[in-house]
Amino acid sequence: MQNVDFAVMGTTTIRVDAETHARLVELSQAAGASLIETVRDATEALRRQRFAHQVAGELERLHHDPEAWQAYLTEAGSTSVGDGIG
Repeated sequence: MQNVDFAVMGTTTIRVDAETHARLVELSQAAGASLIETVRDATEALRRQRFAHQVAGELERLHHDPEAWQAYLTEAGSTSVGDGIG
């Protein structure tokens, strides 16, 4: 985890129910992190999860259109970057 100067960055107060607060404190202690770092990490994890869900949904819709799916596969194949192995 990175050190962040919260005084320079600015902070605000949010209200959460007691159960959520207790879970955040437990997660913070388990990770050896501050409460604000845990909230930031949880927020980022949720953002990434929602983005992945959105992408999966878009791919699923694309997959149901044979022409669009083939165009996607063609484009993906032409833009892939090799891993340098082999």
